[in-house]
Amino acid sequence: MSCEIKCTRRCPTRYEKERPSACNMAYYDNPALVRTRSCTPITPEMSKILPYVTDKTISRHLGSYGRSMDLGHAKNYFNPATRTVYSRYNPNDWFLSNSCNYSLSDKERSFAERLRADAWRAVKETDARTRNRQNDVTKRLGERVYDITFWKSELNNEINAMATEIENLKEYKRTCEKALADTANPLHIAEECLMNREKRQGIDLVNDDVEKSLIKEVDVIKKCQAKMKKVLDKAYVQLKMDRAAQHALEIDAKDKHHAQGLDDRMQQLRNSSAGVGYIPGIENIDNTITIPESWARYTQENIARSQKERASSERLRGEIDSTLRQCANDMWNNFNAVNNSFNTRVRETTDARNKLQAHLQKTMQEIFDMERNIALLRKAIQDKEQPMKVAQTRLDERTRRINVELCNDPVMKSLQREVNEIRESVRILKERLKSSELSLARLMKTKATLEHDISVKDNSLKIDSSFCMGMRKGFPMDPKVGPIFQMPIC
Repeated sequence: MSCEIKCTRRCPTRYEKERPSACNMAYYDNPALVRTRSCTPITPEMSKILPYVTDKTISRHLGSYGRSMDLGHAKNYFNPATRTVYSRYNPNDWFLSNSCNYSLSDKERSFAERLRADAWRAVKETDARTRNRQNDVTKRLGERVYDITFWKSELNNEINAMATEIENLKEYKRTCEKALADTANPLHIAEECLMNREKRQGIDLVNDDVEKSLIKEVDVIKKCQAKMKKVLDKAYVQLKMDRAAQHALEIDAKDKHHAQGLDDRMQQLRNSSAGVGYIPGIENIDNTITIPESWARYTQENIARSQKERASSERLRGEIDSTLRQCANDMWNNFNAVNNSFNTRVRETTDARNKLQAHLQKTMQEIFDMERNIALLRKAIQDKEQPMKVAQTRLDERTRRINVELCNDPVMKSLQREVNEIRESVRILKERLKSSELSLARLMKTKATLEHDISVKDNSLKIDSSFCMGMRKGFPMDPKVGPIFQMPIC
């Protein structure tokens, strides 16, 4: 029995023969792994206890008892039956060999019993340690899955909040773009009103309150457009920042989803599960790039960045809202001011035209009267011709008197005075006629001036009331509703 015990150190050739092939090699027999010899507690090393048997001769078993008992040292005996000489041991050697075998058997069995006890204790201890370690790893995997689930939930909540914020900001941006587009029509109307008012004529080309209000309205609309473009540029940049933060959150959430699924599967993995196998040297591979603190801080920073961008986006939405309302109120106030100025100017122009028409009527009546007066003066002058003829005929005929009859009598003096009086009357009438004709000419000129001024006023009224106010009726504002830029309700 003792002869069957072999030692791999003493018999390397046999060990190599009995060693299994590479394909049948067990995990722990892998020569690529350097492993130290392990000893069970309270168990001495086997190399110091187990005897090494290299032959089956009795000389090794006799130990300190033995003398040189090899076959070459045995005594020779002659066998008369076979007529040969054989080497023979004496009985004492035989008894001594049996005694050594008995003691060796007892010693080996005692050692084997101790070894079995140590092996059983080692099995129990390693099994408990392995089971506890596996349970601890499973528990830690569960805790890790819980941590990943928590941060994944936080990331998903922040992603949803950011998605909602992005949609709200896009809606505000769309409203602002529509409001900016809507300001083009009021600006065009105000500029068109200014261009139309350049068609006024004569004295009506005045820099009145209407023109000042229109210039101010154009300036206000352009300033509002500049404000809207500024907040639109901010909204464009903020949307990019929001999408970048959302993208970082989505990547982090995707990674955590993958890690959660993997760790969850690893938590559910058991010794009886399929798909388990040896992976030599995997415990020496460390491809980690973070620690738990930096891992949690990375997600916290992503969430903090998203929250910061959301806060900036909310402030920008408030700025867009206030800008649109302020622009709408400013444009509405200027619109009302321009309309009031137009109405006032139209009333003033209408009153002036009506007064001019009244003066024109009076002037025309005066012209009619003056024409009658001129006709009367001409008739009066014409009527003086016959009396002049009569008086001069009388004087002429009386010059034909003879001798002493050529007397400067009262008749002569009266006729002379009559002729002079008629001549003076004609002169006076001609002067009156000339003055009347000049007055008639001035009246006609005044009539033309009044008619021209009335046509100018009519042209101004047509421009202000028909063209300008007609366009401004289509201005995109409803006085019953207020500003047209309707804000979305959050």
